[in-house]
Amino acid sequence: MDENSLKQIDELLARRIGVMEESFQRKLDLVVEGQQAVVEKVERLEGRMDRLEGRVDGISTDLAAHRRDTETHRKGWSVREE
Repeated sequence: MDENSLKQIDELLARRIGVMEESFQRKLDLVVEGQQAVVEKVERLEGRMDRLEGRVDGISTDLAAHRRDTETHRKGWSVREE
């Protein structure tokens, strides 16, 4: 092989590697975008879960108050089946 042939092979390899790098970079960018989308969805879900937890805590407090109220009146009334 002469010098010219080696130079052509080198240029072809450089072009081929460049194309592969670009392809890999595009795919990597897609993966990063997908991860960002997942993170955003998880953050939104955490926000909804926090709001739900607040509601559940409120319901629990209301139920505990109701239960205390009904337990204090237990001696005064009862349900009977006849």
